[in-house]
Amino acid sequence: MKVWVKLLIGAFLGMTIGFLLPAGSPGVISVLQWMEKLALGIGRYAVIPVLVFSLTIAVYELRMDDQFWKMLLKNILVIIGASVFVIFFGIMVTMIFSPDRIPIETVEQLETLSLHPAANILEIFPSNMLSVLAGDGVYLLPACVFAFFLGVGLNYDKNYSKQIISIVDSLSRIFYHIASFFSEILGFIMIVLSAYWAVRLGGIIQAKVYKDLVILLGIFSIVLCFGIMPLFLYLLKPKVNPWLVLYGFLGPALAAFFSGDINFSIPVLQRHTKENFGIRRRSSALSMALFTTFCRCGSAMVAAIAFIVIIKSYSYLRIGSIELLSIGMYALVISFLLAKHPGDGAYIALAALCLSYGGGEYRAGYLILKPLAFYLVAVGTFIDIMLQAFGSYILARTNGHTEEKNLVHFI
Repeated sequence: MKVWVKLLIGAFLGMTIGFLLPAGSPGVISVLQWMEKLALGIGRYAVIPVLVFSLTIAVYELRMDDQFWKMLLKNILVIIGASVFVIFFGIMVTMIFSPDRIPIETVEQLETLSLHPAANILEIFPSNMLSVLAGDGVYLLPACVFAFFLGVGLNYDKNYSKQIISIVDSLSRIFYHIASFFSEILGFIMIVLSAYWAVRLGGIIQAKVYKDLVILLGIFSIVLCFGIMPLFLYLLKPKVNPWLVLYGFLGPALAAFFSGDINFSIPVLQRHTKENFGIRRRSSALSMALFTTFCRCGSAMVAAIAFIVIIKSYSYLRIGSIELLSIGMYALVISFLLAKHPGDGAYIALAALCLSYGGGEYRAGYLILKPLAFYLVAVGTFIDIMLQAFGSYILARTNGHTEEKNLVHFI
């Protein structure tokens, strides 16, 4: 059975169970929260070793072929271009199909969410570089930096590094197969994730006040990922069937949407890029590290749309072009700073927008959408993963790092 079929069946079963469960029961919510935490832990279990050893070998091989800096620059340009397009396109769509205002309730600001960029930068270079391997697997940037320096070190002298290269290469392949095993059982895990997702969605449906925003984000994300993104593949030479590529990434799309977690989705995406499209490790590992860390424009775009709705809910005044441009620029900067928030990126981005851009007037605006946070995160993560999937494929194909696979061999 195809991986995406397992995930889809698990999602349907879980949502059916979730809609039948009492949404307001504290006991049910407590159990589902615990089960979700366990499920996400299983999905993230092999992320750090797979990422570190694969990226190390990728850096080593690209430097050996004198392609590292060229590939790095291409990834950065694609990330910046995709981020600008997605964020400002989302803002434009929001102004054309404007959701209704959300009733403003007086909320006490009990928590202050922040990106803490200065503290996050300090974590990249701990006093002991090996300590990044013993982290909780949430903040991947320090592990990526470690892998980069290890990969560079392997190029120092072949007489000294030959045995280490063989060991790192073997570990990369071993942990890839371990991660592949977990991707095979994600169908069962999806039942838990989608059940909790459906319970929360039931509460949102009953509230009704978020209906327009939910519909706008849902329709826009589907059109963007299943309609607009595949069209860019028509620009590739030689020609490629964009809908075949889209079909090959259905598994990561489902995993991202119901988990709302980038790190949970990485092993699923890595396996699909390799086994469906034959993308070589040297290309996929580098793109995976860069896109996971810096290409979070889907989450930032969702936050920008939600923030515009909050502004309109507070005021009947029209939002000017300069103000929209300013919101877009804030969201663009925030999209590059979400590396430490793989599971709540869109909501953290919304809080950052309210606290930094909104000032005193909208400072607690994000709390109005707290019941909808899971949905904002799900849509944002779904778009982030699809951008990473299409971006990785385009970069690999244009650099000759893919191998043609027959549709019958897709997982």
